[in-house]
Order: sequence, then C-alpha cells, then structure tokens
Amino acid sequence: MAEVRIASLDPCARWSLRMPQTLLVDGFAVELPINRVSRVEERFCARLGPDEWLLCAPEGAAPNFDALAGRHHSLVDVSHRYAGFAIEGDAAHLVLAAGCPLDLDPTVFTAGSATRTLLGKAEIVLWRLDAAPAFRVECARTFAPYVQAFLQEAAREFR
Repeated sequence: MAEVRIASLDPCARWSLRMPQTLLVDGFAVELPINRVSRVEERFCARLGPDEWLLCAPEGAAPNFDALAGRHHSLVDVSHRYAGFAIEGDAAHLVLAAGCPLDLDPTVFTAGSATRTLLGKAEIVLWRLDAAPAFRVECARTFAPYVQAFLQEAAREFR
C-alpha cells in the first residue's frame, strides 16, 4: 500500500514581492518562468505571476534587499500570514488530488513547479521542490486547521 506523511513545517520568514521586472535579490534565484520554484540553500522562491514572487527563508535569516532600493517594487513581510505543511510519500499526490483540481501526476506537475490553487475551500500555494514524491503547501494561517484536517482525512485510506 502507498504511504503518506503529513507534517507541519517549522515557522519561516516569508515575503510577498511584487516588481515589474526581474531584479537580483540577495540569496534568492528570482529569474524564473511563471509557476516555477527555485532553491538556494534553505531559501525558496516561487514565481506566482508575471510580477509576483513568494520568498521563504529560515526564521531570523532576513536577506539583504538593498538591490530593490530606488526601484519600483512592493515587498511585504507575510511571515505571520502563512502556515506550511509537508506532504510526502508515494501517495502524496493522491492525497492532494482529493481536493486540488490540478493534475499532480509527476509528469505534469514536475519538480520545480509552484502555483496558487485550491485545496477544498482553501486557497494554497503548492510547491513541488524536487523529484521525490513530496510537496509543500502554504496556506493562510487562519485556514491551517482546515487544511491540516482535510489532508489528514484524505490520507486515512493510505494508513
């Protein structure tokens, strides 16, 4: 039987970055196609739209955003807005498929994919960082209990 593990992620620092053109941001690889994610050590960057990025770093490890000074941009600390979950194991994509309208087959939602979508009634940011059967879900902190309960219920048949 396929297995799945669901775990809350440790708190991390998160920023919503909006800018009309790609600029270098210390510690983040922002030069990405839309709906892709990059990793530089323990920092993650998801390009969610033509001018929108979600940046994540370990708590207390604020990057240097000096390159944005004097440039047209919006940078908002959203660390306390989001909660994160890891969904791992051979059945991870099946658990997510219980409430996500995307095709999460590894040949479609490939390693390095990230997008804003729904899980049940909650808006989430879904990341697939590498080829392992593992996903990262970011949701509004107020929806975290709902998302966690949804994932646990969807995973019952794989336990």
